[in-house]
Amino acid sequence: MPCHLREALLTGAVACLPCGALPAQQSVIVDSIPGTLIAIELVSLDGGSVTVDSAGRPVTVQVAPFAMARTEVTWDAYDVFALGLDAPEGLPPGVDAVARPSRPYGAPDWGFGHAGYPAISVTREAAEAFAEWLSLVTGYRYRVPTEAEWLLALERAFGAADSAAIAERAWRRDNADGTTHPVAVRAPDRLGVFDLLGNAAEWVRTLDGTRVTRGGSYRDDLYDVGARARQTSRWNETDPQIPKSRWWLSDGPFVGFRVVRDP
Repeated sequence: MPCHLREALLTGAVACLPCGALPAQQSVIVDSIPGTLIAIELVSLDGGSVTVDSAGRPVTVQVAPFAMARTEVTWDAYDVFALGLDAPEGLPPGVDAVARPSRPYGAPDWGFGHAGYPAISVTREAAEAFAEWLSLVTGYRYRVPTEAEWLLALERAFGAADSAAIAERAWRRDNADGTTHPVAVRAPDRLGVFDLLGNAAEWVRTLDGTRVTRGGSYRDDLYDVGARARQTSRWNETDPQIPKSRWWLSDGPFVGFRVVRDP
């Protein structure tokens, strides 16, 4: 979590700009998934500079403009990809060649809920494969956000927000009852984005290739929901397969993802 946000959480600093609905004059981009009633909603972000950690050193990164999905990817969208629910006829060239997830070991949603809930227990490879598939079916370039993009969005979403504003928007240990929740239930942030902090932790791409999530999850305390979490073997400990699944995290019900789109 950026220092000023963590300090705001710890000190209860007064927000200089209120969080809430979409900013004035900001429009929502809607990309429909062909053959379904499902759509990805995004908001545009201007570029900027942000400091990220790379191999233990701070590095300043210049971020180009991009669009970020307003919610974490839901099972509704992920199932179309994972279960091959998109009809073969009329698909863009190459879509039927995209690798799809294998059958999971156990129930990847852990019984938390499915329709409207964030897709969880997914590896970063699975998130990237979904983004590749989504790019092919929509015609736009979708991908997993870089850590720099995610941090820039966090800065724009919360600014100097106080702990009460963040608490109002984040599913976390003391209000989530040990489970994920449907996306877009709690209040949106200043960008009009939901659940950037809490609910399911979100995969990002790092400069040094480290596998990390950002944003925390329903398991984290309020002061830790912006934290950087590095993947460990414990996230897939009970998967009996050898080698371990490249698609599913048998012990990662707190791990989901959000997508971004190039302009």
